[in-house]
Parts: sequence; C-alpha cells; structure tokens
Amino acid sequence: MHSDTPRTPWYRILYIQVLIAVAIGIAIGHFFPDTGKTLEPLSKGFISLIKMMIAPIIFCTVVHGIASVGDVKKLGRVGVKTMLYFEVVSTLALVIGLIVVNTLKPGVGFNADLSTLDAQSLKTVEQYASKADTLSTTEFFLNIIPKTFVSAFTEGNLLQVVFIALLAAFAISGLGERGKPILKVIDQGSEFFFAIMRIVIKVAPIGAFGAMAFTIGSYGIGSLQKLLALMLGFYMTSALFIVVVLGLIARAAGFSIFRFLAYIKDELLVVLGTSSSETVLPQMLQKLRGLGCAPSTVGLVIPTGYSFNLDGTNIYMVMGAVFLAQATNTPLDISQQISLLLVAMVTSKGASGVTGAGFITLAATLAAVPSVPVEAMALILGIDRFMSECRSLTNLVGNGVATVVISRWEGEVSAETLQANLRDPVELPPPN
Repeated sequence: MHSDTPRTPWYRILYIQVLIAVAIGIAIGHFFPDTGKTLEPLSKGFISLIKMMIAPIIFCTVVHGIASVGDVKKLGRVGVKTMLYFEVVSTLALVIGLIVVNTLKPGVGFNADLSTLDAQSLKTVEQYASKADTLSTTEFFLNIIPKTFVSAFTEGNLLQVVFIALLAAFAISGLGERGKPILKVIDQGSEFFFAIMRIVIKVAPIGAFGAMAFTIGSYGIGSLQKLLALMLGFYMTSALFIVVVLGLIARAAGFSIFRFLAYIKDELLVVLGTSSSETVLPQMLQKLRGLGCAPSTVGLVIPTGYSFNLDGTNIYMVMGAVFLAQATNTPLDISQQISLLLVAMVTSKGASGVTGAGFITLAATLAAVPSVPVEAMALILGIDRFMSECRSLTNLVGNGVATVVISRWEGEVSAETLQANLRDPVELPPPN
C-alpha cells in the first residue's frame, strides 16, 4: 500500500484539469462561438507536440522490449496470437454495429435530399473521398516499408516505425555482446523521450480546451439534435461493446473492465478532449508495463493495434454506412450488408488514431459499395467530430485490453498481480 505517499492536491490531478478545461471549452464554444472557432490552434499545437514524440518513443520501446528478450520464437508466438485476437474482436465489433443499426434504424424517415446539400460540405467530402482512394490493400502493405530509414520518423507512420524497430531489434540481438552498447544507448534515449513527454502532457488541458471550444463553436450544440438518433445509437453500441464484449474478455483473463477503465481514466479524459487516441499512446505504454505486462508484448501489441484493432472505428463505419443508406432511402439487402462488412474489415486496417481517419475509411468503404452515394457523407459531416471522441475512446480501451489479455496468455503476469496493480497502482516505473 502507499499510505505514506503525500496526496496530490485535486487541482494538480491531470484528469480533473482536463475535465474543467473541457467544460470551459464547451461553454466558450456555445456562448462565444466566434471566439471558440479561433481556439483550434491550441488543440492542433498540443496534438503536434504529442505526435512529435510518438515515433522515437515507439522505436525505443519496441527495440528495447524485443532485443532484451532476444527470443524470436516468443515474438512469433505473440505476433500470431495478437493478429488472431485483433481479427476476431474487430469482426465482433463490425457485426455488433451492423446488428444495432438494423435494429434501431436511426436513418429511416430521414428522407435526405442530396441535391439540397451545401457546396462546402460536398467539397469537404470530396477531399476525404480522394484520400480514401489510396487505401487499397496492396498499397497499405507496401506502405509498411518506408522510403528511407529516416522517413518513417519524419512522416510519423506507426507501422513503418514498428517495422524498422523490429529490424533493429533483430540486428542488435544478432550482434550478441557487441549489440549491448547500442541497446544501452537506445535505453537511455527512451528515458530521455519519456522525460520530454512528461513535460508535454502537462499542457493536455489546454489542448482539450481548444478542441472543445472549436468543435462547439463551429458546429454548435444544436447541430446534434437532427442526428441525435445516430449519435446516441453509436455511443450506446460502443458502451455495450466495452462493457459486455471487452468486459467478458477481461473477466476471462482475470481482471475487471471497470477497474481497468479507472486505471486509465487520465488517458480516457485526454482522448475525450482531443478526439485522438494517439495523444496518450506513450502514457499507455508506461501504464501497461506498470500492470506487469512485458515490455516486448506492450511494444508489439499497442503500436500494431493502432492500425489493426480499431473497434470504435469498425462500429462507426458499419453504423455510418447503413445509416446513410437508410437516410437516402437506398435499399441494402442482407447480401449487400455482408459485402459491406467484408469491405469494412479491409478498409478499417488503414485507419489510425488521428482525428478524421474514421471519416476517411468510411469514404473508402462507401466507394467500394457504390449503391450508397459517397456524397451522402455530407449529412454526418457536422457530427463527425463528436463521434470521433467515442471512436477514439473505444479504440484506446480495446487496445489496452488486448495488451493485457495477450500478456496473460503468455504467462507474463498473474491474475493476482494484475488485480493488485489495478486496485492499488504502483508508481509507474521509468522505461528499463
């Protein structure tokens, strides 16, 4: 127990600061919308600060975790288990989203007339659709190989960074004793980057304030009313998925989903404020190691999960696509919906934790199922930012649970240790 540890004043606790910042941001955006619109740079600046640190932290974490273990068989075993888990759970998310949207039918009766949509909304949708054209399966896998060693870091492509880190880890392991000095430098680099991150995360409330003020100021709380059925259905489905599906998976692995949510509450609130799960990726790496998960497992599962295990994005894509079909009175029979499901299984792999990626993958999904017009996406453009928060939260929880489950499968942490660490969190260890 840690009863001797002095209590932190409430006003210095990150999640309380973020909550207050979000509340003030909503108020500013609602009562002073013009002012709210001007505050977006606060959010963009914070996200840029975080993204600046992600690539080096991921590289150091993966290299150290794998090279220090040096067990290629274990890496292969963990990799296979991880991809199997991702595929099963991601498909479950898609199926649940499809069932709920067909049950609730939020778009029925909307009777949208696409000819009345404003030109600016259509232009914005065209921009998203043009980005979606690049999300073919072949190009996605080819894109894992960076143009140069350095470009993976400069472009911030997580899968490219993981790919280079894996090569570096195997190379260091192959060097034996000669590789240890290199590993030590990477080790010290990891401590350095995490130290910078501890400074950066202190301004999270400012980023959350700017994001909420801009969102409410730009779209207004009133914009939610027209599409409230879709939003409530999506939030309800995501909550159902976390509590029931992930809850049952967590219970089978020997821990409570609610204790896990309480353990990562700081990260959840930062994501709520910024609408991006990437903003807390480094902190999640540390917190999961703090639970007892092996650095090699954490370093492999979390980064790859950001491209292959996006449960919230999956739910959003199928619900969004079927909603638009209902809203535009486009009939989709069961075979077309199954086709939609199969397409979504592929296009969702191209999404990342960045704000707006879910909208791009929805465009890619609709482009592959031409019966629903891509232009219809303009109908939900105004509420996408509000739904982005829920997407990111669900993605974050899903990847966190996946890491703990894989770690339990590998016997790295016992259920008793896990429960103890969730109940009474230890001071997070610095990177090894």
